[in-house]
Amino acid sequence: MSYLVCATPRSGSTLLCEALAATGVAGRPAEYFESMYGTGLPRRPTDYFEGLRELPAASFLADHLPAEGGEARAALARATSYRDYLTWVLDAGTTPNGVFGAKLMWGHVDHFVSYLRDLREHAGRPVPRMFEQIFPSLRYVRVLRRDKLRQAVSLWKALQTATWRAERQRTGGEGPSEGREPRFSFDAIDYLRRQIAVQEVAWTQYFEENGIEPLTIVYEDFLPAYEETLDTTLAFLGVPASQRSSPELEMSRQSDSTSDEWVERYQRGEYARER
Repeated sequence: MSYLVCATPRSGSTLLCEALAATGVAGRPAEYFESMYGTGLPRRPTDYFEGLRELPAASFLADHLPAEGGEARAALARATSYRDYLTWVLDAGTTPNGVFGAKLMWGHVDHFVSYLRDLREHAGRPVPRMFEQIFPSLRYVRVLRRDKLRQAVSLWKALQTATWRAERQRTGGEGPSEGREPRFSFDAIDYLRRQIAVQEVAWTQYFEENGIEPLTIVYEDFLPAYEETLDTTLAFLGVPASQRSSPELEMSRQSDSTSDEWVERYQRGEYARER
């Protein structure tokens, strides 16, 4: 059995995927398909702003690759074909009970599909049918975040600091932030907010046009009902919750006073622009 966690950046998908992986019975969902077609590399921070003629805050961005996902990048680099890479992915993402999981961002879909269309057996096949052929008994889990402004603020901070997750310390606080001090940019946050909204609409259209009913998990509801959400997800996947281990919440929220300040500054700037 297979499932795809469908999401947009900073929606809470990493938290869900790591929790599902820690159950030991829900596959090992990760971003196996983040590589851009033609380069084999994931997006760098500046790639998030493709289409903008000029980004005043571009100098804030470090030109780096994500620290996570290096094993998948190495596997893709040494694969003789994308077919070989898919074989590696299915093995890496499957737990002993036969459940496979992966995470797929909308921004990665076109690149993933381009890789697949290079394989003769998938050329010309509609995307949902192509996915079903690769992933047996495929189901979809959608993760979204109601507050798109805070999601955009979180993404802008992560793109500057290269900090995509915060480990929960023994004291319950957040781990130290890596990277440089982030800077506010109304234009950057505004662009990311609109980009996230467009990608959410694209996921909605994909599901509606293809008659797919995903399990939808909302980030704001997940944290207060952590165990219940895991059990609901396992039930959707057809995996008895009694078989799972009970993973502790290893990640902490990265929202802080800086995030609150940026939300207020953005709202003031949006009000001034509307006037």
